[in-house]
Amino acid sequence: MTGGSAPTVAHFGAASRDVVDDDPRGWRLGGGVTYSALTTARLGLPTAALIGVDPEAADASELDLLRTAGVDLRLVRLERGPVFRNIETPTGREQTCLEPGAPLPVEPPWEWQEAASWVLAPVAGEIGEAWAAVLPSGSYVVVGWQGLLRLLTAGARVERTTPARSALIDRADLVGVSRHDLGAVRSLEEIARLLHLGGRLLVTEGSSGGRLLTISAEGIASGTSYPSTPSDREVDPTGAGDTFLAALVASLFLADGSGSPSRSLGGSVREPDRRSISDHDLGFAAAAASLVVERPGLHGVPTIEAVLARVQRSARGAG
Repeated sequence: MTGGSAPTVAHFGAASRDVVDDDPRGWRLGGGVTYSALTTARLGLPTAALIGVDPEAADASELDLLRTAGVDLRLVRLERGPVFRNIETPTGREQTCLEPGAPLPVEPPWEWQEAASWVLAPVAGEIGEAWAAVLPSGSYVVVGWQGLLRLLTAGARVERTTPARSALIDRADLVGVSRHDLGAVRSLEEIARLLHLGGRLLVTEGSSGGRLLTISAEGIASGTSYPSTPSDREVDPTGAGDTFLAALVASLFLADGSGSPSRSLGGSVREPDRRSISDHDLGFAAAAASLVVERPGLHGVPTIEAVLARVQRSARGAG
């Protein structure tokens, strides 16, 4: 993508630093925006990303993965960026906030107003309600909700906040969230009523697959369950949900006439059908998510060729 031109998809959020033992820096670059931007770029969409970074993250080698993939990368220097320690247990992830980070300034590049889709991928609540006022009226708006549902205190375990109506969620065409981040006290029907008429709620449930819900005046108009795609191994589960959501968005732009993502990407980018997300789209996204966990961090984000190969393998297995 050439500088100054509008991308097909623009991503926004802060990079996090996740404390690990297997990196000489003592941390690995993360955050929903890094995974989602690298995903759409590697799947062939002209991609841009506005990423908030603290002084350490600003020089992270992982950012070169985005640049190499063709992402129009704009860094916003933050005095403090979010830092987490994640521990995987048999009952799920235990996440401790070491630093909550700072808000992302509401300063999107003016030339990105023409982007066909805006993906808001917060990791630590850094995208505030003021961002709703700058969302382009014609863009397909996607929100990674879980990054807005975390109560963060330095040195304490991450707590979940109760999902509530907000300007960002009310504007979103597609909202993605992990079932784990919704807690156990509210039904999906209650959550769905927080979205606008016609909005879609994607609820991922790891190896159990997930559900896609379309919102009607009565709450849920229709729901589609999808299975997960098996991975060959699980090295690092970080970013699986962000990769799934970004791959689902990519599939809406890259689908060919049969509804399947096209192997030949030249000239195949199209306006997404806001009325329909197919089983093909969900299977494509599930295949991408199954691949990202097989390598550590952003190195696991797959190419279009790898995703299509995994889709074909799953189809043979199902047959």
